[in-house]
Amino acid sequence: MVNAGLSGDTSGGGVSRIDYWLNRPVDVFVLELGINDALRGIRPALTGQNLQLIIDKVKIKNPDARLVLMGVELPAFIPGAHASAFRGIFKTLADNNHMAYVPFFLEGVAGQGHLNMRDGLHSYAEGYKVIAGKVWPVIRLVL
Repeated sequence: MVNAGLSGDTSGGGVSRIDYWLNRPVDVFVLELGINDALRGIRPALTGQNLQLIIDKVKIKNPDARLVLMGVELPAFIPGAHASAFRGIFKTLADNNHMAYVPFFLEGVAGQGHLNMRDGLHSYAEGYKVIAGKVWPVIRLVL
């Protein structure tokens, strides 16, 4: 298992790094990227295009890889059409690419002060236990 993520990264950053990580065989590819795009005001359509490009590159280089998508939702302080458009990206990508899908992997953790650091964005160990409980059943089925 390789964690190719970078804290604070955007989908555009993921596109720029994906070729490097695809120089090795991939059996299972888990994509969790995009929330920083929303927080930085990147258009949801561009985020969707970038994530699709990453998925396409994985499929081309590793056509037998099993794909998993971790969906995210915007924090409650971001209202309106931007939040709605962003929310729809992940379900559409999962459906169009036949990916295993966790609709909101931070469910039960996001907004829970006792599970998150002071920044409200990054979890403590207890928060990660909740996340693992949400994600592991989907990953286990893929494996």
